[in-house]
Amino acid sequence: MLFLLRDKLFPVLVFLQSVVCGCGPQDGRGEFVKVNTNYKVEQTGRMRQPLVKESSGFALAGVQEDLWTHGDGGSAQSLFRVTPQGDVLQTLNLAPLTNIDWEDLARDNAGRFYIGDFGNNQNKRRNLAIYRLSGPKLDQVDTIRFRYSDQRQFPPRKAARNFDCEAFYYHQDSLYLFTKNRSKGHYVKLYSLPARPGTHVANLLDSLRINTWVTAADISPDGRTVALLGYGHVYLLERQPGRRLFDGPKSCLALPTTGQAEALAFLNNTDFMVSNEKGRIYRATRKAR
Repeated sequence: MLFLLRDKLFPVLVFLQSVVCGCGPQDGRGEFVKVNTNYKVEQTGRMRQPLVKESSGFALAGVQEDLWTHGDGGSAQSLFRVTPQGDVLQTLNLAPLTNIDWEDLARDNAGRFYIGDFGNNQNKRRNLAIYRLSGPKLDQVDTIRFRYSDQRQFPPRKAARNFDCEAFYYHQDSLYLFTKNRSKGHYVKLYSLPARPGTHVANLLDSLRINTWVTAADISPDGRTVALLGYGHVYLLERQPGRRLFDGPKSCLALPTTGQAEALAFLNNTDFMVSNEKGRIYRATRKAR
């Protein structure tokens, strides 16, 4: 299927859906159901700045509810282990890596961590990378280099700049990336690539129109729910066997007080943590039914 944009055709796998949190169905892909009353959202703490500058990724550290996080592009090439209250317990210096534009953090079932150095505001980077950290001290670093399957120009025309990325998660030996659209309109593209070192092509899987930029993503431990973080909302997508992610049931949780939120991680199958650029940490807890 092709997408017509300013008299030029671009490959898109599905028609884009106009989605505002709670809007009606279009193109047969279903609506986002508001779930505000199902969750309690509260601030749990705040990270000390400038030590953790603009927290831009979260992943469970595996110690109680501690989280690893990192700063945005241009800040220290370090991971910080923090509590839900924002106390920094450990700093992991990853030099000689460079934080060109680290945007999200993921963890696999073996306890390895993935740092997404794929921020691409101008859509012209040719050095997109994901760093995989392994070993008891996370001191073994491997690099996953990649390009997008449908990018031909660096940068593309302004109307086609949808190759920035701030969100990804790991699932079953693959990494799933969600773009932050810098062109007109608000739609997110979903790509996948192997979660192993080497040079790979990120394959376009799907696309969906929403009303905000996507700034973080995670998948629940049971693999049933994907959360996409945007400014003011979390979009919850239910994964179903044999169906594309964006075709499954969808819900939307408003986060009116979190401001420019940049990091998200599931604590369990229903609850998750969020942080914003000011270092404030929030917990969304599913209420008992």
